[in-house]
Amino acid sequence: MINASGIGVYLKNLLPIISKEFKLTLLGDEKDLKLYCNSPGTNVIIASAPIYSIKEQLQLARKIPKCDLFWSPHYNIPLLPIAARKRVTTIHDVYHLAYQHTLTLPQKAYANFFIRAAVKLSNKLITVSEFSKSEIVRYTQASSESIFTIHNGVDTEKFSEKRQISHKLLNKQASKYILYVGNVKPHKNLVTLLKAYSQIQQYDVSCKLLIVGKKEGFITSDNQIATLLKQNTILNEGVVFTGFVEEDLLPQLYQNAVALVVPSVYEGFGLPSLEAMASGCPVIASTAASIPEICGDAAMYFDPLDHESLADRLKCVLTSIAEREILVTKGYSRIKSYSWQKSAEKHTATFKQVLEANL
Repeated sequence: MINASGIGVYLKNLLPIISKEFKLTLLGDEKDLKLYCNSPGTNVIIASAPIYSIKEQLQLARKIPKCDLFWSPHYNIPLLPIAARKRVTTIHDVYHLAYQHTLTLPQKAYANFFIRAAVKLSNKLITVSEFSKSEIVRYTQASSESIFTIHNGVDTEKFSEKRQISHKLLNKQASKYILYVGNVKPHKNLVTLLKAYSQIQQYDVSCKLLIVGKKEGFITSDNQIATLLKQNTILNEGVVFTGFVEEDLLPQLYQNAVALVVPSVYEGFGLPSLEAMASGCPVIASTAASIPEICGDAAMYFDPLDHESLADRLKCVLTSIAEREILVTKGYSRIKSYSWQKSAEKHTATFKQVLEANL
């Protein structure tokens, strides 16, 4: 999981800090964990089975050593008995329960079974927003007392540092672009963003839409995105799909963007919002799910089901330097509430509380 997008960022930022309080044993693929192999106080056990597989379950049961606490950063928990006194599981969101209509039958069955198993088999749960906590309670009937909410952090130093990286992607972009960062699953709501962008192109054809994510393999049941791109010449000319982008490029992409758009209809947290704010990039965000909780007053909001609402916000930010400056200032203020240090301290406090409790 350490190289997964959101969960990977979560682990890479938390583990170095948590390792100062606990002796860690990490299970995972050798190449993914090579950076931790020689870390003081950290042991690595190779477990290379594919995630969500039967082989993974067998490996977890066999390879998890005797320990005081087993922490799973995702709900793919071991179902067989393990030699751990206590268990804590992080459930970042329950999208797979809330949006089952977007899943295949096997995906539905897996999500239903494992999320509920994680609730049942864990002594305590961690989640990343009050919204996600309420959703876990709603869909699994878990008690709210069993769930700790710990917000993610943001690496302000990384994203605020002004760097000029020479890269073909940056060199070929127009002087103006709107930015989207994330995957293309249905709940990310790219259809609304594409429709809104098509409208604002009538006013400013020089502004591109940069989508940091793969164009291939759209996970959409009705193929709306591919259809829009095929039928709309404006979109074909203005939308740039970057494919995979190295982490080192992200700060500069944020820093040079007119705005980041977060169009999601469902989001457990949403790291790109905070990364953009730390980079001095205005944020235009959906009013859905956890997004207002995380962004507070530092975003310009729109109805995620109304592309004209988003088009109006885009026109405002494109035409008003003052509006952009207000959002940037509010963003810098907002990110002071988030740090990986603070998040890690709350994780370690939670682990200690679980270990000391008579659960």
